[in-house]
Amino acid sequence: MAFSDENNPNLIKPTGFLPGGGLEERGRANNRRALIDINKNSVVNQAYPCVLNKRGLSGKQEICEKKQVDPFHRPITRKFAAQIASSQQLHHNPQENNAFGHSIFVDEDCKTIENDHPVPMFLEKPEPSFSQEPSQMEEVEMEDIAEDDDDDPVIDIDSVDSENPLAVVEYVDDLYEHYRKIENSSCVPPNYMNKQIDINEKMRAILIDWLIEVHDKFDLMGETLFLTVNLIDRFLSQKTVVRKKLQLVGLVSMLLACKYEEVSVPVVGDLILISDKAYSRTEVLELETVMLNCLQFNMSVPTPFVFLQRFLKAAQADKKLELMAFFLIELSLVEYEMLRFPPSLLAAAATYTAQCTIAGVECCWSRTCEWHSSYSEEHLLCCCRECSRLMVGFHQKAATGKLTGVHRKYCTSKFNYTAKREPAHFLLQTQQ
Repeated sequence: MAFSDENNPNLIKPTGFLPGGGLEERGRANNRRALIDINKNSVVNQAYPCVLNKRGLSGKQEICEKKQVDPFHRPITRKFAAQIASSQQLHHNPQENNAFGHSIFVDEDCKTIENDHPVPMFLEKPEPSFSQEPSQMEEVEMEDIAEDDDDDPVIDIDSVDSENPLAVVEYVDDLYEHYRKIENSSCVPPNYMNKQIDINEKMRAILIDWLIEVHDKFDLMGETLFLTVNLIDRFLSQKTVVRKKLQLVGLVSMLLACKYEEVSVPVVGDLILISDKAYSRTEVLELETVMLNCLQFNMSVPTPFVFLQRFLKAAQADKKLELMAFFLIELSLVEYEMLRFPPSLLAAAATYTAQCTIAGVECCWSRTCEWHSSYSEEHLLCCCRECSRLMVGFHQKAATGKLTGVHRKYCTSKFNYTAKREPAHFLLQTQQ
């Protein structure tokens, strides 16, 4: 099918040709100059002079020295702002100034004999110097937590990933600040089950406990499980579902979460098979369409998994602590009463409870954890006490309750027999 370009204002059309073979003089009618006239002009008005090939231009050395370019063409983050401040200090010092003057872009015609190697065109990063004083922006942020304490300093947990582009070190703090602002959008009313007629919270718990086993059997990513539970709750809070369709809601939620998170997605036939062929392929695809339209295709929501990963990194967790924290928070996924806690609070409570469980004593909330979680120790001990107490209770009855899917999962060698560890009973005594 052919499309017309006459209504496209952004399309640059080529110069027309006269019947005699010559070019139309459109350039002169529209005050445009031919390319030969432009090449004769030595003034460059481009925003990026290094992109042009200046070998045919006169006065190129003078242009390179006099042209001022704003080097900051990217979103300003806190860490990037500190780099800008350090870079400006180096430029103001004539002894520490680099060979390119005030410009950080490289012009191949301005290279000297001493610096004859090609230099990539990217923003300069000053060498990290621990002897330098922190920037003013960093000092203001530190004052929000507490004054400097030599015994418990805030550790830079992202320094080890500075060379890993997938860790997005420059933006990770801003990402989690954004997650904290929008985390309420992923929450559901803690009493939404009152609107359901044919199902209740016990049926929800049975469904999620079964899905945790399915998730482990398919060896899916951790993000997939948490997003599956989130999709189930958000859908049930908006639509009334009959009892015989509840398992179908869980299967479709896992299918959507797999499509969003996984590289290799289970086929619809596999999901039908594990449900003992209770549903047809048509029913699965129809409900998939209904769920996506009901949720307005909003799949990008911060779940407890997102925050737990960050808080465990702040706690400098080893494998034992990591598995214990995930064991506790997966136990919380099954329980309907835990919906009243926001995702970040669940993650902070799981990290703190796991630390106490592994250590066998009540631990202190470090300033690094306080800094990255935005939960102070006082807030954690006052507001998160109930959440932590509930997690210890779930741990106590994990092996003896009616729903033991999570306990069986974490009793295997794959998860280092984490569920067999003794619960932190002392937290129940101090929280009375």
